[in-house]
Formats: sequence, structure tokens, C-alpha cells
Amino acid sequence: MNMLRKIVCALLMVLCARGAFAEDTVFPAPGGRAETLVIGSVTDLVFIEPLIREFQRTNPSTEVVYRQLTSLDLYAAAAEACQAHRFFADVVISSAIPEQVRLVNDGCSDPFRFVMPAGLPDWAFWRNELVGLTFEPAVIVYDRQGLKPEEVPRNRFELVDLLRQTERFRGRIGTYDIEDSGVGYIFAFEDAEQASTWGRLLEGLGQNQARLYCCSSDVIDGVATGRLVLGYNVLGSYALARQAADPRIGIIFPSDYTLALSRAALVSRHARNKRAANALLALSLSETGQKLLSGSSKLYSSLNGPAMLEQAGDGIGQAAGRAAFRPIALSPALLVGLDQAKRKAFLDQWRKSFQAGDGE
Repeated sequence: MNMLRKIVCALLMVLCARGAFAEDTVFPAPGGRAETLVIGSVTDLVFIEPLIREFQRTNPSTEVVYRQLTSLDLYAAAAEACQAHRFFADVVISSAIPEQVRLVNDGCSDPFRFVMPAGLPDWAFWRNELVGLTFEPAVIVYDRQGLKPEEVPRNRFELVDLLRQTERFRGRIGTYDIEDSGVGYIFAFEDAEQASTWGRLLEGLGQNQARLYCCSSDVIDGVATGRLVLGYNVLGSYALARQAADPRIGIIFPSDYTLALSRAALVSRHARNKRAANALLALSLSETGQKLLSGSSKLYSSLNGPAMLEQAGDGIGQAAGRAAFRPIALSPALLVGLDQAKRKAFLDQWRKSFQAGDGE
């Protein structure tokens, strides 16, 4: 029995080392496998599959393994593999951009072997080892059946006023659980840095006992079913894609400012297929890649996203136009939010706000 326990424990350790929460999808090579490309990512497969299919069209002998994890699990797996000098994935793509910056800063990436396209904004690349592929705003989603047109908040000031109706909205507001979501944390941290409304907004979320979720898609599901009236700081790419099929979903680009992140990609220092990894990223930034990202996926490209998004959403809160977008730059400044003491203080403030709301 003791020997059996040891075997079971050893197997569990192997599973954890490989990423127990990973979900692998294999795209067989159309022309017969000669090589394999492994992508570690947080992006829902349906959004990135068109890019993978196009990559295999021009690389028919490449099998693609798409390894999907949550943002913090992806970072942990990539960082652990880097420290152990072993392979995890050829390409790592994540919306948790501070963690991506940390991986590059810690020497876990390889310099790119392709030329960056002209017009790529400065905020979308760093050290020729990290590049932003997308342009995704943080939006407010709402249930068009739950809010009258005149009630829809156009900015955070109006949202704070709306949240004072606690009897109406208690338990019916959704946002990221920033303790478990890397992208949720960076959106909240940037809000705290940039918004004069942050303290009142956090108080309003707590008093309304906002529901916390790991992922944008879960918040959008809640709005689509009427369980939630409103979702805050949801990825606009996911919201726009869902809105195209569900007119019940409304989308607001806050006019005071609209944060935008660029899903960041790196080639692993310990990649087994650096040629294919670089080819995939070069495709992502090409005109073909831009069209694919800006199509049904609604991820948009870091090259053309701001211009295309001016025509998106409900037209609510867009009076400032493109000037309202505030891209979060890929830079060492993002590491400030990962400082353990600062992160602990920020999360303590977050928890206290929600605990205060629970007590009412």
C-alpha cells in the first residue's frame, strides 16, 4: 500500500509539472507531420483558431498543439519551466501582460528573428522579445433588457451613481476576480492609478456584492442570461464577438478613458521550434494576420485596432473617440504591480471592500 501511494504521488507530481490545468488541442499537420509547434496561451481557442489554420496553410507539415491555461497558471508553468531549463511551449501568448514582461525580464525569452512591421506603436513591443498582437479595450457590458437607454452609464462617474441603487443591483454586477485573473488584476491596478473614481467605484462594487469571475466569457454569459445586469472591465474582443450573435448584450466604451491591452507574445528561450514560433508571430502582425484578428475573432490588431474600434460598440461613451483609448504599454513599469508588498496591499483593499459589502 505504501508503494502504491508513492506511485500515485509521483504521477500527480508529473501531472502538476506538465500543467494539471492545461487543456491541449492538437491540429494535425495537413501535409503530414514533419515538426510540431506548441503554443501556450490563455486565449479561448475559437478566437485564435483562424490564425492557426492560416499558419498551417502556409506551413502544411507543422502540427500545432494549442495548450490553453488560465493566465496565472500559464505564467507559473512557463516560469517554472524556464527556471528548470526545460521545455514548456515554443510560443507563450497571454493577456496577463505584467507576467509576460516578467518572463522577458527574467531571461525566459528569445530575440525575434523577423522584422517588426512599420507602424507598430511603441507601446506594443519591448526589447525585441515581447510583442503585442492585439488591441483589446476594457469595456462595460450590460443587459439591454435590464437597463433603459437613458440609464446606461457613459463613463465611470455615471456608473458610480448607478451603483447607488443597491436594492436593485445587489448580486447582479459582475467583474474579474483579480486574485485569480492576471488580466483582471492589471485592469484594476491601472484603474486605481488613473481613475479619480476608483475608491467610490470599488465601494459600489462591494456594496452591491458584485460577483467575481475568472474570465470575461463568464461575465458575458451572466449578462446574456439576465443573471447580471452589468459587467465591468470585460475584454471588448470577447464582448464584441458575442454581441454579433446576441443583441441583448450592450457594450460601453467609457468616455472618461478606455483602457486597452495588447495580448503579448514571446518566443520561449527553451523553444524546440523557434523557426515556426517566429513564423507564427510574423503572420500575426502581417496584413493577413490583421484581417484574421479583426474579423470574427474581434481581437483586432495592435496596428489597426484603434481606428477600427471607433465604429464598434453601441456608440455610448465614445464622444472622445480614439483619444479616449489608453493602451497599457509593454514596459518594465508593469512590474510595479507585481511587487509583493504592493500587490498584497492592493488585494487587501479589494477584499475589505467586498467584505464590507457582505456585511450589509
